Amino acid sequence: MLKKLFGNNKSVEEQIVAPVNGKVVPLDDVDDPVFSQRMMGDGVAIEPTDGKVVSPVSGEIVQLFPTNHAVGIKTKSGVEVLVHIGLETVSMEGEGFEGHVTTGDKVNAGDHLITFDMDLVKEKAKSTITPVVITNYDDVVENFDPSYSDGANAGESTIATLKTK
Repeated sequence: MLKKLFGNNKSVEEQIVAPVNGKVVPLDDVDDPVFSQRMMGDGVAIEPTDGKVVSPVSGEIVQLFPTNHAVGIKTKSGVEVLVHIGLETVSMEGEGFEGHVTTGDKVNAGDHLITFDMDLVKEKAKSTITPVVITNYDDVVENFDPSYSDGANAGESTIATLKTK
């Protein structure tokens, strides 16, 4: 609404790249209703093959959870992207997760954000699947085009293209 009031209604196309290496799947495949029913927004998920997480977009770190299991990045056009490593990983209380950024940091797509111990997550959490969700989807996204694949490369492979309102 503010864009309309102030005349800034330019639509922008954003590319979201894979934050982890792995298989890109629909959110429907995530065994957690918060993600599969899109309660936090729409997006995709990745079944990671290793524990290095990079930024899926260029922007600013708006939130790094104290447990380092999730990070939020806001792009210049206002799209807010959440990378949530695994399911029920908050219960690990940060064990096996190391953050490499802090709130307020500016990042480029592909910059290293978090490292996690994949074997420990497999052992202690429900799943390693990593949802990549646009948390302000309803407010900013006009068109969303996911790109599913069996082998996305972190920081390189486009996993979704979207057009802002």
